[in-house]
Amino acid sequence: MKITLLGDSIRIQYQSKVTELLGSDFEVFAPTENCRFAKYTLRGLFDWGKEMSGSRIVHWNNGLWDICNIFGDGVFTSEKEYVENMLRIADILVKKHEKVIFATTTPVTERNPYNQNSDIIHYNEILVPRLIERGVIINDLHMPLYADIERYICDDNVHLTEEGISLCANMTANIISDTAATMSHNAEIKEGETQDIKKGAPVII
Repeated sequence: MKITLLGDSIRIQYQSKVTELLGSDFEVFAPTENCRFAKYTLRGLFDWGKEMSGSRIVHWNNGLWDICNIFGDGVFTSEKEYVENMLRIADILVKKHEKVIFATTTPVTERNPYNQNSDIIHYNEILVPRLIERGVIINDLHMPLYADIERYICDDNVHLTEEGISLCANMTANIISDTAATMSHNAEIKEGETQDIKKGAPVII
C-alpha cells in the first residue's frame, strides 16, 4: 500500500523509523523538503501531487512554524488563517486520498523563546474538532510528549530526542497500520453485508 508523510522537521525526524516499522507492505513517499507552515504545505500539494498520486493514506502535520512568534509581535499565522489553510489542505487531501491522518502539533520546552505551549495547545484545540468533522483521523502526538517534555524534547527546545523520535514513530506507524487494516477489512466485505466501519470515521488515540 502506498502512503504519504507530509509535515515539518518533526515529520522528517521520525519518517525513516516509520518507514522501517511499516515494512515492505508499504511504499512511503515523503517530500525531501521541510513542509514548514500550513500555507507552504498548501502550495506544495500542487508540486508534490504526482508523487503523492496513488497514496491511499496521507499522514500530515503543520503547526510549529505557524505558531512561532519570531518577531515578538504575535504568532506567525493568525488563528483564522491557520484554520482556513489547514481546512483547505484537509479538503484537498480527503478528496484525493482514501484516509487522511493529522498529527497534533508537538510541545516545546518552557525555555523556547519563540514557541509557547499555551499557543500550541490552543491551536490544536481549535483545529482538531474541525478536522474530525471532515473525517480526518487524529494521531495525538502532543499528549504523550507534553506529559514528559524534558524526556522527549531535546536541548534545542523544539525537536525530538531519540526517545521522542521512537515514541512518535511507533504511534505513527501503529495508526497507519491500524487504518490500513480497517481499509483492507472493508474491501473484503461482500456486497449486501453491513459495514461496521464507515469510510473516513475518525480515530482518536
